[in-house]
Amino acid sequence: MTPLTYTIEGAVQATGLPRTTIYELLGKQQISGIKAGRRTLILADSVQSYLANLPAATIAAPKRAA
Repeated sequence: MTPLTYTIEGAVQATGLPRTTIYELLGKQQISGIKAGRRTLILADSVQSYLANLPAATIAAPKRAA
């Protein structure tokens, strides 16, 4: 079953992004968070949407030594 929300640590583990980046994304409202008591929960849909809208990585092939 897919989770509806992540804790901060869960979002870090699910995305591979650092904790500070998760907080920055919340602050910029690029991902959505809700409060359940003192706990901050991040909506899984907003994380998936954020990641889906990131540009594709373009990685150049390594240059061979002559």
